[in-house]
Amino acid sequence: MSTHQVFLDSLYQLLQQQRLASFGTLTNQGLPFVSMVPFALDTEHGRLLIHISDMAAHTRYIKERPLASLMICQTPTENAGVHDLPRVTLQVEATLLERNTPEREAARDAYLTRFPDVAFMTDFTDFHFFALTVQRVRHVAGFGAARTLNAEDVCARIRQGA
Repeated sequence: MSTHQVFLDSLYQLLQQQRLASFGTLTNQGLPFVSMVPFALDTEHGRLLIHISDMAAHTRYIKERPLASLMICQTPTENAGVHDLPRVTLQVEATLLERNTPEREAARDAYLTRFPDVAFMTDFTDFHFFALTVQRVRHVAGFGAARTLNAEDVCARIRQGA
């Protein structure tokens, strides 16, 4: 197996195991704003999905400026060094998924596969699904093991699934 494939598989494993991401958007003043969002994988389209409320500042910001960043990091364990933690920074473009469309319903199904306990929230009119299309990827598989990955390869790996 090539080193490139090892990195892609390591990244996919991280995306499968983790359910929360730090979400970086830009405020109306152009200042960075970081929040936390749950995310799911859209294996049909090779992208990530988030479900966020109009009450959250990041929703207003992403509607105005659809370019954002996600950082996903392995959960630390007591004995692991924090510098060894696998992590990825994804630069993404967000697309609002319109209500009453097959694409939104497919996104809802994928999201609820990962978060079945929030089904009731998916009907709230102030919550929206956004598809996050990967534009750039910087993956750190562990200490001294960092690589920029091709976005198309990462999307293809997400589509491939487990």
